[in-house]
Amino acid sequence: MAKASMNSGGKKGVRGYPDLHDHIEALRSAGLLIEVDRLINKDTEMHPLVRWQFRGGIAPEDRKAFLFTNITDSKGRKYDIPVLVCGLAGNNQIYSMGMGCKIEEIRDRWIKALGNPIKPNVVTDAPCQEIVYQGDDLKNGKGLDDIPVPISSPGWDNAPYTSSSHFVTVDPETGIQNVGNYRGMIKAPDRMGMNPSIELRTGGYMHWAKWKALGKPMPCAVVVGCPPVVSYTAVQKVPETHDEHDIAGGLMGKPLNVVKCKTIDIMVPAESEIVIEGYVSTEYLEPEAPFGESHGHVNLQEYNAYLEVTAITRRTKAVMTSWISQVTPSESSCIKRPAFEAAHMLHLRTNLGIQGIKKVVTHEPLTALQRLIVIVFEKGVPRTEIWRALYGVASFRRAEGKWVVAVDEDIDPDNADATFWAMCFRCKPHRDVEIMKHKNEGHGPRSMIDSEDSAVLIDATLKETFPPISLPKRVYMENAKAIWEEMGLPKLRPEPPWFGYDLGEWNDHLERQAQLAVKSEYWQTGEWCRQRKRSDVPMNTEMRTLDDDPDYQKMRADKAKPVESPKR
Repeated sequence: MAKASMNSGGKKGVRGYPDLHDHIEALRSAGLLIEVDRLINKDTEMHPLVRWQFRGGIAPEDRKAFLFTNITDSKGRKYDIPVLVCGLAGNNQIYSMGMGCKIEEIRDRWIKALGNPIKPNVVTDAPCQEIVYQGDDLKNGKGLDDIPVPISSPGWDNAPYTSSSHFVTVDPETGIQNVGNYRGMIKAPDRMGMNPSIELRTGGYMHWAKWKALGKPMPCAVVVGCPPVVSYTAVQKVPETHDEHDIAGGLMGKPLNVVKCKTIDIMVPAESEIVIEGYVSTEYLEPEAPFGESHGHVNLQEYNAYLEVTAITRRTKAVMTSWISQVTPSESSCIKRPAFEAAHMLHLRTNLGIQGIKKVVTHEPLTALQRLIVIVFEKGVPRTEIWRALYGVASFRRAEGKWVVAVDEDIDPDNADATFWAMCFRCKPHRDVEIMKHKNEGHGPRSMIDSEDSAVLIDATLKETFPPISLPKRVYMENAKAIWEEMGLPKLRPEPPWFGYDLGEWNDHLERQAQLAVKSEYWQTGEWCRQRKRSDVPMNTEMRTLDDDPDYQKMRADKAKPVESPKR
């Protein structure tokens, strides 16, 4: 029988950080939560409904979290566990609320946490063990079939899959735990799949290989729903010398409470919502998938690991999380992106000692963060440092960085058009492009003809001064924007560059003529032009190449002045 267990006399930890229920209430108060109380089929309606906010032209800042409270399946079964979708990373604002800091503080908080982990606090009285199901309960309606796991890509996926499932495993040699976020195929009330990303050499896979070498099944706990920072660390690539629970403590600035599982020797977050305990076979593998993946294609059927469930524990009023994954942008890409970028910054600045890097940006829409990476540099960084950084990003991890582009700080790396613009006019392929061979194929559809990949490194930074950007100066664009808004026209969403600025080929002489023009006094410029007519130069000769004009002699001297990049 199920134990509505109350742990007696155990050590109950002081929390001091938000759990998932606190986070939901914060979303509700901030107007970022859509509560759906109408009947929703988890297998055909739930994920498609939320998917629309990523594929329907909704601006990122307008995306919301969805809390489903009236859930059924195609057989009419009702579920008593609500499902939160996009509740941890529907957009940057939701993510920052889970982190407990401002959006602009996220990167530095990650950098600090990665360098300053805090060990967890062990308790024996935990909310995640308020209800415990074991033995016959698991096959009599209280197993995995009691959890409302949705189908992510109806019409392609061959089962419901947990998408926010944190698989907790332990290294049998060192005793260090690993927390990895893998999909989990629901196969039976007491059996689920495990796909630990072999191509990324995740901790879960390496632990499985060690347990296999010992000839023993691998103990494993699967956490579904937990304090937000635990989820944020579970999706990151943390060195195997650290338990992700330590990094979660570093993010919070205080220890995470953990408790020992009921049937296996694994520690899990005490404030987890649902914990699935069991053993992963190291003797056998089973077919798993198809499943829609973040690279935008269906992962076809393959042999993968599986877990035989020994217990399911949960809170009395548990809330299950499910992430929108598959084609990016999605919740699963938004939740990974901040720490991915912070890890690259930490590597380039600390490990390689490269200066002058403003930020590293992983491209999100359709490319799933890992394939297209942009490095933004300050003005005047030596070319050798730019190339060290390009190679540093491409070699940091096995399968990240297929297209790595260096740009100046006036280029918005989140705007693909701006990045292409820099590649087209600030880069000459014969001089500024290198190919790095023999990279891992990584996460994506697997080639049947070539198992290796490569990286293209592109220096799209300015190597010399350029003429100004041919848009009206900022003051005129801002004035026009005010008029636009006074007229009640549709909301503008400025995309850089939205005003013109100098790139080194502008001076006082040209500025004087431009100011005359906006004062409608351009006849003076016309007279200046008439006085300088000549017949001894070819068509299209630039005045800046001539030596006999004092205005242009001064202009060449002005070119030596530092170029200031505009503030967007």
